[in-house]
Amino acid sequence: MNDMPWVKSYPAGVRWDLNIEPMPVPQLLEDAACAWPDHPALQFMGRRISYREFDALSSRAAKGLQRLGVGPGVHVGLYLPNTPHYPIALFGIWKAGGTAVNYSPLDAAKVLEHKIEDSRTDALITLDMAALYPQMAGMLGKTRLKRLVVGRLAEMSATPDQVAAQMKAEQQTVDVPEDDRHLSFAALLDNDGQYTPHPIVDPKESLALLQYTGGTTGLPKGAMLTHANLWSAVAQIIETCNLEPPVLQEGKERMLAVLPPFHIYALTVNMLLGVRLAAEVIQHTRFDPKAALADISGQQVSVFCGVPTMFTALINHPDTPKHDLHSLKLCNSGGAPLPVELGKRFNELTGTRLAEGWGMTETSPTGTFTPMVGRRKPGSCGIPHPGVTIRMLDLNDPTKYVPLGEKGEMCIKGPNVMKGYWNQPEATAESMSFDGLFRTGDVATMDEDGFVFIVDRTKDMLL
Repeated sequence: MNDMPWVKSYPAGVRWDLNIEPMPVPQLLEDAACAWPDHPALQFMGRRISYREFDALSSRAAKGLQRLGVGPGVHVGLYLPNTPHYPIALFGIWKAGGTAVNYSPLDAAKVLEHKIEDSRTDALITLDMAALYPQMAGMLGKTRLKRLVVGRLAEMSATPDQVAAQMKAEQQTVDVPEDDRHLSFAALLDNDGQYTPHPIVDPKESLALLQYTGGTTGLPKGAMLTHANLWSAVAQIIETCNLEPPVLQEGKERMLAVLPPFHIYALTVNMLLGVRLAAEVIQHTRFDPKAALADISGQQVSVFCGVPTMFTALINHPDTPKHDLHSLKLCNSGGAPLPVELGKRFNELTGTRLAEGWGMTETSPTGTFTPMVGRRKPGSCGIPHPGVTIRMLDLNDPTKYVPLGEKGEMCIKGPNVMKGYWNQPEATAESMSFDGLFRTGDVATMDEDGFVFIVDRTKDMLL
């Protein structure tokens, strides 16, 4: 217990030594569709998609992708905002046996080129939006990218013709050529969904996602996240909510998703956790405080994950007093340290603790969490997740760890930690401690109760 002081800080019912039996990630959707076929899975611009339909659409995407040559060892890019296209395509890639590669609309052209070549992306799925399509169209013929599957945002709404006309009038969309380098998303789905299954024998080895890191220096590196990594991260989050009575109940939650799904935080806490809970995921393409407040109160949203600036905007919005936000049960803040006063004000407003934690792309991104009940400490990012071990490496002697209370480089081990960096064995080896823990680059301390306090970085980060 001295080696794991955080265990005594766990709320009753939460186990550190939970038994995780990793499965292929598509099993999350198949289980939800089997148990809750008629329950709403996705809600977008007035349209609801049930779990039965979500599962069927992803199967059709899988068959369409297999017709393009997707299978084991093939990487498919996703360059998409928060619309139903993303989860349908993501689970379609996995069902087809392929590996997904996330691309960010914030990436510069040089970074896009690097990711396409480094990840060996030959086909990529995007939308006909002016903020997306032209950037990727410019990569055709310039990189190894050979095929674009292009959807229309409006086609996933309740009123596609009306939305399409409005977006065109506002010049939010562009015309897409009809040639052999382009395929519409509708055409991709135009089949019976009878794809060829590719059983995943070992989820711990099978690559589900290439998620590129922001990097501290140079070009981004691709973190290899396996099916087991992602499955474990979801299981760890579920376990932290295993209180009495349970905080979250399968088939009874409604989540508001405003974070961009191409970020590992959003992919795990919104998409994968939402499917695991058979929750209804309400998708917004961008964060609008007024719209978020209206949905939280009007649709009784119970789960909302964001970043500190979002919670600040919700608290300070002039419409906030008009809304009852007490339906919220789980709210998590990530991406940046949470100001103590912000957490206090949010609790007063909603009656719910605003949790925070620490994680990285390389950890899928679970790492630490703040308990939903019991003790928490101002300035701390919490205690290690179930199944996670954290040690502080001596800054002057990398062959030993420092005692509790002393400053060192935070190192982590757990079933959520990546397989390694894609095509970079040397970088992978350099990122590991002498006994096999992942070196995070964060300098931190851990107190006698297992709470982690981040104080510095071993490397400067350039943004």
